[in-house]
Amino acid sequence: MRFALIAKDKPGSLEVRKANREAHVAFLKATDAVEMAGPFLDDEGNMCGSLIVLNFETKAEAEAWAAEDPYKNAGLFESVEIIAWNKVIG
Repeated sequence: MRFALIAKDKPGSLEVRKANREAHVAFLKATDAVEMAGPFLDDEGNMCGSLIVLNFETKAEAEAWAAEDPYKNAGLFESVEIIAWNKVIG
């Protein structure tokens, strides 16, 4: 089952994101569960959140995976939502 992880960064946390980006990307690449991922951008083009499409059997597995994200562990996110998602096009 696919899940969309939608995370929004805390205001003023771009430097936290940059400092942890290499570890975050390595974490994403370390599993076959990530189907696509990328940052949200603000009006100035700066990264300000994340969208990650995951493929796990259960939401609990997706939540457990998300709990290990280096961005999460660095305290980057103001909010994280994990929603079941159905791919129709693409």
